[in-house]
Amino acid sequence: MQFSESWLRSLVNPSLTSEELAHLLTMAGLEVEESRPVAAVFDHVVVAQVLSKGKHPDADRLNILTVNTGQGEPLTIVCGAQNVSVGMKAPCALVGAKLPGIEIKQAKVRGVASFGMMCSAKELGLADESSGLLELAEDASVGQSIREHLELDDHLLTLKLTPNRSDCLSLYGIAREVSALTDTSLSPLPKTSFVQTSAKKIAVKVAVPEACPRYVTRVIAGVNARASTPLWMTRRLERCGLRSISAIVDVTNYVLLEMGQPLHAFDLSKLNGDIEVRFAKPGEQLQVLNQQNVELQPDMLVIADARGAVALAGVMGGAATAVDDATTEILLESAFFSPSVIVGKSRRLGFGSDSSYRFERGVDFSMTQAALDRATQLIIDVCGGQAGQITEVLGQLPDRKSVTLRVARVQRVLGMPLESKEISQILSRLGMEVKQNGEVFSVTPPSYRFDIAIEEDLIEELARVHGYENIPPLPPQATMSILPQVEAQRPLPKLRQALVMRDYQEAINYAFVDAAWERDLCANNAPIALKNPIASQMSVMRSSLLGGLLASLRTNLGRKQTRVRLFELGACFMPVNGSYAQSERVAGLVYGAALSEQWGTEARNVDFYDVKGDVEALFAPRKLVFEAAHHPASHPGRSACILLDGQVVGWLGELHPQWQQQYDLPLSAVWFEIEQLPLLQAGMPKITEVSRFPMVRRDIAVLVDEAITAQSLIQAMQAENAPNVVELALFDLYRGKGVTEGKKSLAFRVLLQDTQKTLTDIEIEQSLSQLVIVLQRNGAQLRE
Repeated sequence: MQFSESWLRSLVNPSLTSEELAHLLTMAGLEVEESRPVAAVFDHVVVAQVLSKGKHPDADRLNILTVNTGQGEPLTIVCGAQNVSVGMKAPCALVGAKLPGIEIKQAKVRGVASFGMMCSAKELGLADESSGLLELAEDASVGQSIREHLELDDHLLTLKLTPNRSDCLSLYGIAREVSALTDTSLSPLPKTSFVQTSAKKIAVKVAVPEACPRYVTRVIAGVNARASTPLWMTRRLERCGLRSISAIVDVTNYVLLEMGQPLHAFDLSKLNGDIEVRFAKPGEQLQVLNQQNVELQPDMLVIADARGAVALAGVMGGAATAVDDATTEILLESAFFSPSVIVGKSRRLGFGSDSSYRFERGVDFSMTQAALDRATQLIIDVCGGQAGQITEVLGQLPDRKSVTLRVARVQRVLGMPLESKEISQILSRLGMEVKQNGEVFSVTPPSYRFDIAIEEDLIEELARVHGYENIPPLPPQATMSILPQVEAQRPLPKLRQALVMRDYQEAINYAFVDAAWERDLCANNAPIALKNPIASQMSVMRSSLLGGLLASLRTNLGRKQTRVRLFELGACFMPVNGSYAQSERVAGLVYGAALSEQWGTEARNVDFYDVKGDVEALFAPRKLVFEAAHHPASHPGRSACILLDGQVVGWLGELHPQWQQQYDLPLSAVWFEIEQLPLLQAGMPKITEVSRFPMVRRDIAVLVDEAITAQSLIQAMQAENAPNVVELALFDLYRGKGVTEGKKSLAFRVLLQDTQKTLTDIEIEQSLSQLVIVLQRNGAQLRE
């Protein structure tokens, strides 16, 4: 919000410089985004009046003026402005004046001496373009400094307000805040003095009082819509970023800026019948003031007459009932609309207004009639007319609930002693109703503070007004002790470190993802949808981390990275029985070369088994089982579920060729996703005796059908628990010459050892025989 400092100081004038005022507001939470002077620095420019005008003898476009500057004898000035006329008043830069980019000196112009320069708004730095002299009002005092006359020693402040501070979306609201911060008296708004001289009024019906708890109107007859807006008003409007439109519209905009209450003026002659506040009907349309045709929705609140909607409540009036130069009677409207009814409508329609910006955040419902009276007074002063009586429909206004505040809690949160007396004074200065019972306060916020609901809100107010800079920076004092670390649990940083040691880099992605990712990669056609997504491609909650990793992979490939190894730790979300479940997971994605480019090994791309080794390393020393299983994101023949103690804990696979092509990946990627909890359960270490006796190795080669997996045979041999066998592993797989079609050769390494003695050949053969029997029982035959 942009406003004029001089307008603010007319309401409250603390003994602070412009810089100090801006700093005070920023430190109080009303961030001053910009502070700049209204005009550039210049001097020796005064209000002057043209006494005579004559043609220059040697130039058709130049005039010789005799000008009264109020500084003694009239001056002769050569001027080329086309709009100069005898009697007009305009700025005159005297000899010695320094304007932006130019210094005024006595000079001869085509042989005629000129003792100054008549100025346009552009030459004074007040406008980018101008077509002639800056014409001043007839009552301007000749000889007065132009800076004083136009109030150019002013600053424009721009506030970057947070959504909860709608009470400061007006000059009076900001002044009220400055008054509380500096304990300076606040000037009241001018009192109204008009008298009701007309009995004319219009009936109002509010069909939805919960959406419009207060609606006030007044008819003003006999207005002159062609009247000129006073210069002081247009100046204040322009310095707040609003252009002058017409006297009546300017008054409503002025009151909006001054008091924060949006108003609207209807041309009474264009209304048909009584006014009704209701929700829009199906198929109803309205052309608003910006000439856009709006297809009204059933949740949009409208102001309607007998013909239909004439205004979109809280957003913008209708073009059909707008005030114009022919208007003689107006219906002035002031209302309080519930913020929940107005919020979101501007964004849906693609346009907003100063009114909707305020109604969405909440306006002061106690000022509804006061703002109407203030606008009535200004309209009568500027446009004339006769004021009618008030028509008001009043429903249930928001309840201002009291909030309990404990002195001990204040001191504990702020970390400094703040006495009850100072607490009471600060809250009272903020306009709150304070009742004290010992060390406990009962505080009722005023009607313009919608952001005060809990004790912490009041503590924040105390900190703001007392001054964050006045809170002493005390070192923290706390009893510190080392927290116990459960040895059977692996801390999350250790898990990250383990992945980094495996040459992975961590990625952090949004939990909001594209619905297409869920459909493609997870076969999830009903993900958890967000009610208010921040972007169309982030409309649902993720049920897998894979989509975000693929997006990160594409980003890296777009930046010429040919080898990418990423992991992510994060939450995934699933709908469960009408509610939602959240699980923490670890996922990884590997693309490109298995090893960084080097001379020592031959280059090759990463494959399924490389990543399988990474997953096994994360779980070591616990043993995993990998079973072939279908997953929508994986290649049909290169996909497996990961089992730990018979329970599925994750997935491992090579990306499906369809998704490789769809996501523009030149090579295939390998991914895994594991539940986080099993990885954090490290288990207690166990002491085992180290044998001093030699280990024995024996190999068993068998022929099996293609359908029989090596994993099933290893599990069967492990279940036999043969004596002295300490390790079983597959070390060779062969298909080809010497092996019948439909068969494959598997070779297992068997390691045997005893901790008490050297094994004999008989003991070794007995153990091997047990294993061979197990293999034969499971469809294998020894290979000769």
